[in-house]
Amino acid sequence: MDTSPEGRLVMKSLLLATEAGLGSGETPIFPIHIFKVKEGVNYNDGDPNYDLFKLACRVSAKRMFPNFSFLDAPFNLKYYKPGHPETEVGYMGCRTRVMSNIVDPSREITYGRGNLSFTSINLPRLAIRAKGDIDLFFDLLDSKLQLVTGQLDERFEIQARKHVYNAPFLMGQGVWLDSEKLGPNDEVREVLKHGTLSIGFIGLAECLKALTGAHHGESAEAQALGLEIIGRIRDRADRESAARGLNFSCLATPAEGLSGRFVRMDAKRFGVIPGVTDREYYTNSFHVPVYYPISAFNKLRIEAPYHALTNGGHISYIEMDGDPLQNLPAFEKVVRFMGQCGIGYGSINHPVDRDPVCGFNGIIGDTCPRCGRRETPDQPFERIRRITGYLVGTLDRFNNGKRAEERDRVKHGVTD
Repeated sequence: MDTSPEGRLVMKSLLLATEAGLGSGETPIFPIHIFKVKEGVNYNDGDPNYDLFKLACRVSAKRMFPNFSFLDAPFNLKYYKPGHPETEVGYMGCRTRVMSNIVDPSREITYGRGNLSFTSINLPRLAIRAKGDIDLFFDLLDSKLQLVTGQLDERFEIQARKHVYNAPFLMGQGVWLDSEKLGPNDEVREVLKHGTLSIGFIGLAECLKALTGAHHGESAEAQALGLEIIGRIRDRADRESAARGLNFSCLATPAEGLSGRFVRMDAKRFGVIPGVTDREYYTNSFHVPVYYPISAFNKLRIEAPYHALTNGGHISYIEMDGDPLQNLPAFEKVVRFMGQCGIGYGSINHPVDRDPVCGFNGIIGDTCPRCGRRETPDQPFERIRRITGYLVGTLDRFNNGKRAEERDRVKHGVTD
């Protein structure tokens, strides 16, 4: 977003360094880069930073970073004030978003704030218990929302009773908004109020399957019900914010551990239900299931409306086949479509392989295209994949659910 010569140089240098890779050309898995996209700044030919947008697409096509956040999405644009970078909506790497501020609406900014706590609701379990009764499902959801908001409020109280000396960096060094006004022995309650308390959810797809027999990728009726369900969570968050004077938000939970843990618990309790508990994971937040064949553009169309509802954070992914560097126009077309259809934050997954012996970067099957060698147990190929927002070179440290989810992913075509 910085159009000054100095700012442009910093961004260009960072992107080129990411493109070049580490010492031997390895893909850097940290830090997570997020490129902010804005009409008039970098989105269109003629914009002062359009060349940097093109470069960001090229680097992402090689390294999977940067991700892309879209400041022109209506729910982001309403906070934006030109010349005030603190009003540019910022996302944590995996999706968390902190922006609105009921405590002080004059400071709806990204700086000096954060998410205090979040608790996630197991939507498939509520749907299984409802046995197809939509009214009963919403009664169960309302009851769970009551429990979660009360629990988040209690967690806030525990945090709020801490003192500045308990957080010497965040509070003692003035990192948190207004903390510079406090003394070492003061409670941090008033400054923590600028943070957020998030109501999360997992498994909308399996929830809809249990309620209607189809998920939102398969049925327009299921999509309408899905939006009603997440709308109910968002409405409750807004009402709790007004009633309690705290920033409650609706979060599309990234669910690293919950995806496998919840389904194991539910399969044990309710048995194996086709399309619901018959896999090793529940689908990430509001996403169309990773195994469902669908084009990139249809997937984005279906998921985009949920971005507007999940003000605590969201992201949409598509899986691209082949080497995107060989088809940069298609890669940029997908990124641009994200912005056009109302995605707030998105990214494109694709294979990133490397032979550590000869240094080849690209897609590697059984043998390296450059040197022809096969991988061995003591010298395997590096295969970078994205799991819940983060790039990893091995899935060994992830649970069975996330490994199964990565295995089941299908590629999304980029022809509409």
